[in-house]
Amino acid sequence: MALGYRGKILHVDLTHRKIEVEEKDDTFYRTYLGGRGIGYQYLLKEVPPRIDPFSPGNILVLATGVMTGSPLPAACRFTAVGKSPLTGTAGESEAAGFFGPELKMAGVDAIVFRGKADRPVYLWVTEGKAEIKDASHLAKEGSREWRIRSGRRWAVTRFGLPRPGWQA
Repeated sequence: MALGYRGKILHVDLTHRKIEVEEKDDTFYRTYLGGRGIGYQYLLKEVPPRIDPFSPGNILVLATGVMTGSPLPAACRFTAVGKSPLTGTAGESEAAGFFGPELKMAGVDAIVFRGKADRPVYLWVTEGKAEIKDASHLAKEGSREWRIRSGRRWAVTRFGLPRPGWQA
């Protein structure tokens, strides 16, 4: 694998609580350069055009780019791609911070979420492995409280957290 990518895409099925690891080669990354390209590739390939954005058949892709995690300025970005509930069309958002570089350092280039969990869960990713864990005990707390409490349990933890009311 060329520098800049790890070669692994996680597919997380929240309905069935299953995780699959898809290995990709250089050709894939050269064809769909960057987090946005990777995200749209999965969205266009796997989501029917007229699907309801809130349907479990919709997907959410969190993807890093080729420079994410490198020592360059602003190389801390990742992209979220999915079908927008606001417009009913494909949409993306860029974000910065620790999440993108930490995801890549954990050995993963992108996560494709599909389905709907029957109870609150979170995804634990470390060293190229992932696990879906129960988050019922954390569901009533806000993201700040969750981060503070979890930070005491784990020395180095990065979160991509929804805002309160995420289970609606």
